[in-house]
Amino acid sequence: MENDFREEDLATVAIGNPSHRFSRPLKIEQASDSSDGVDSISSLPDDILHRILSFFPTNFAIRTSVLSKRWRNVWSESPHLSFDHHGISSKSINETLNNYRAIKIISFHLFTRLHNRFHFVNSWIEFAISHNAEKLSLDFRDARVRDYKFPGFFYTNSSVKQLLISSGPAELIPSCTVSWTSLKYLSLIFCKLSNESFPKILSGCPLLESLTLHNYDSVKYLDMSKSLYLRRLDINCCNTVWEPMKIVAPHIHYLRLRGQCTLLDVSSLTEADVDSSDNHIFRSISYYKSEPLMLAMVQAMLEKLQNVEKLTLGVDFLRILSKSELHGVPLRTLKVKTLTLETMIMRPVVPGIARLVQNSPQVKKITIYTMQFSTVLVSFTMNNLNPDQGWRSIDVVFPTSWDSKVPEPELMVSFIELLLANTITLETLVVRLGSYTDDYRSRFEEQFQIALTLSHNNEVSIVLK
Repeated sequence: MENDFREEDLATVAIGNPSHRFSRPLKIEQASDSSDGVDSISSLPDDILHRILSFFPTNFAIRTSVLSKRWRNVWSESPHLSFDHHGISSKSINETLNNYRAIKIISFHLFTRLHNRFHFVNSWIEFAISHNAEKLSLDFRDARVRDYKFPGFFYTNSSVKQLLISSGPAELIPSCTVSWTSLKYLSLIFCKLSNESFPKILSGCPLLESLTLHNYDSVKYLDMSKSLYLRRLDINCCNTVWEPMKIVAPHIHYLRLRGQCTLLDVSSLTEADVDSSDNHIFRSISYYKSEPLMLAMVQAMLEKLQNVEKLTLGVDFLRILSKSELHGVPLRTLKVKTLTLETMIMRPVVPGIARLVQNSPQVKKITIYTMQFSTVLVSFTMNNLNPDQGWRSIDVVFPTSWDSKVPEPELMVSFIELLLANTITLETLVVRLGSYTDDYRSRFEEQFQIALTLSHNNEVSIVLK
């Protein structure tokens, strides 16, 4: 039997990220052990073929229909639809939906420029809802999005479980009742919200487990006390330091915070990630040179985070923490067991790290990531006499990439010395250096030997690589 497809029948598909413009031909070869002439991929069940096609935009998936009779209608029965505005018109999307044969949609992704497409966009969203789409992703990118308002039918949907909206900024202020009774994951990026409408959105999501809010400044008070199943909260807001957003989230277990916020109730929190190199929380404060306010914020934040077991802090937070002892600001003892610091090793942050370590008597592991590419690793392995106290391992990463600000050897060694002085029982210290210059490496080794002498810990096994 001859192959169902000819050698020149190729499907050109995007490789990797569908937004990339690179492509290469994909040819389906006949299996060498096939006796009936059917290629090995075509013989796969429909659900597997649908899964394969789900990784590509729908207009690319359609091209597989030329491969053979077997492939002719595979795309139209796939429960995954994805439309990217690059190289695809409204007419093309409409024709695709008219030829779509699946009864139910698992995921529907729409990335488009609105322009004068408001009517079309609404009809496409309605199509997804009418096919009971479980995952709905809407990404609008142009100036006209400010004039767009989601239609009333959008707020009534019993099938959607994941809703991701990225718009700059489309108005998400419902005038009707919100009913997203199956929704578990909600992500809103650059959406225009309000203090009055957002509680209405939350009340319409009784099963909500994860909430992401990025780049907005219109909500001043976020009360999630009635969201009984909410466990993850990811906030990146643009509120000013003088009017911080207040958060009440007594049921969440994980918090990622980027922005100026005041935590009122996070009593169930076990893991938190606060501030990072891309954060502006404290930069806006330092602009006004309000040091007392900065210190009060750090003190209040750590008080709310005192019971978390996993804690990640950023460079801006550590800079302010470095000034707390100088100003006599008291800090609560933390119960953190795994501490991660995202920072450069530089003088303005070292005192803050030291203060943080001193107030974390139960910490078992410390990991320090620099803010740029890094290849130098300093790792510590401990064996504690008391398993309930003291450090067990510390991973410290220093930068070596050509565009990184490499810390001076003296400062790096001083920091290592500080860590050595605060450990209980240290067995092994391993220092791995990256591609430093010979002069820098020589200076580091010299300073490192001084640090070892000053550590007064003769039982430590030292390895320098």
